[in-house]
Amino acid sequence: MSWLLAALGLVILLLAGDALVKGAVNLSLRIGIPAVIVSLTIVAFGTSAPELLIAISAIDDHAPGIALGNVVGSNTANILLVLGVPALLSPLYTSQCDTKKNYIFMIGGSLLFIALAMTGVFTWIHGLVLLAALSFVLFDSARDAQKYRKATAMKIAEDPTEEIEGVDPEMSGLMIAFYLALGLIGLPLGADILVDSAVDIARMFNISETVIGLTLVAIGTSLPELATTVMASLRRQAEVALGNVIGSNMFNLLAIIGIASFVGPIPVDRSFLMFDLWVMLGASVLLAPFVFLRWDLNRLWGFLFLALYVLYLASIVI
Repeated sequence: MSWLLAALGLVILLLAGDALVKGAVNLSLRIGIPAVIVSLTIVAFGTSAPELLIAISAIDDHAPGIALGNVVGSNTANILLVLGVPALLSPLYTSQCDTKKNYIFMIGGSLLFIALAMTGVFTWIHGLVLLAALSFVLFDSARDAQKYRKATAMKIAEDPTEEIEGVDPEMSGLMIAFYLALGLIGLPLGADILVDSAVDIARMFNISETVIGLTLVAIGTSLPELATTVMASLRRQAEVALGNVIGSNMFNLLAIIGIASFVGPIPVDRSFLMFDLWVMLGASVLLAPFVFLRWDLNRLWGFLFLALYVLYLASIVI
């Protein structure tokens, strides 16, 4: 039964990811803002929902280490796994994306997170700092969206589709809302089913819960991002794929731990300070050439990203 549930969860994830990409791209057309901004906000928040649910549940169950490990592990997986797998299936043309400022925000958020982690525990005060940083990022995105709408109003009126694959200029607002709702509800549901079944399977093979938390739970809660990014890659929506990863990582660090810290204090284990946080930061830095030098994320890079992730998992297990 666990294997069947795992397959069901995977199917739900793929269908929900496809729906969310469709809804996000058509929403960006409807309201006249870049798809990357929609991805950095609506899509990123939706795909980060599993991390938030698990973080709050872990703290309620007096296991705050799982909450922190899930977020840090998910951020590493979001880059090495979530971008690596789609790149193997179909190259991501990241050279066409302009995500410099938001990437800088993500690196800044990572450094802020690590600095706060150095204090040894995340309290509600740290949570306020993280949420304040998130508010600044969201405000800046909203301001950029407003500027974009004004600057391109005439262009959108003349050619509303801008030849974007997956855009349906005749799609109704109700249908866009349906796709978004389907994605936002289906992604955490599919992830929850898949994670629970994966944990059951792992326990059958006597794998420790610590390893489960650092690997299966982190990978499982990154599956919404993976499903969304795979569908975005297949639809040649690189801006949605990259925006989703960058936005999701910012939400994980600033929103998930920010909100969860109000539920209870989150101690930072020494292993995070010595290893995992720096792996997370290193994975984030790997995106720099694709953001600043406009490299495309081809199959070779996808293979290298996945190889690095396998090495990271091996270092945890061994």
